[in-house]
Amino acid sequence: MEFDKWTLNAIRYDETMMSWMEERRYDWVPLASSALEKIVSGYSIILITDKEREWFAEYILYSINKPNKNRPFVPTYILKDIIPYIDNIKKEEDIELLYDMINLSFKEEYFFWYIGKGDTPRSMIAKRKDDSFLWIMDEQMQNNFYLKSYDDTLDLKLFQLFRLFDKSLDATIFGEIELKI
Repeated sequence: MEFDKWTLNAIRYDETMMSWMEERRYDWVPLASSALEKIVSGYSIILITDKEREWFAEYILYSINKPNKNRPFVPTYILKDIIPYIDNIKKEEDIELLYDMINLSFKEEYFFWYIGKGDTPRSMIAKRKDDSFLWIMDEQMQNNFYLKSYDDTLDLKLFQLFRLFDKSLDATIFGEIELKI
């Protein structure tokens, strides 16, 4: 089944999804498809969030590889755990050194998954890499799933997006969908 059709069915028939996502699936499908393709090709996920959403990175880390998933583990890391002084990295040369270290460690087979506001130094790290999976708030840009930080239902939407992504990952790994990038 094509990923777009599968996504629409997943949104419509999952009782935890809300109608807002059906309208936004055309923004979602190419970004999620690209991230899923990287994962099944052996890439690692490096999670970055703004400070307000560090809790969500922890949630993703603990949820994506739960033992009851019955699928291969997905190599997932939180950048703040790898580089505890992440908030000191603000200058271009510091970002270059960080990229050098990450490229050596992950042999360039990784992508950043950024969740948070777009005006933070942490976001600059992820924005610099063209294939990052971006959920940037309050900043509309190309290759980004736009959210509003002031949305009263933001946390709920984050959980719903992760649920959709996680279900998409299952469907991709088990050959239920075709990814077209």
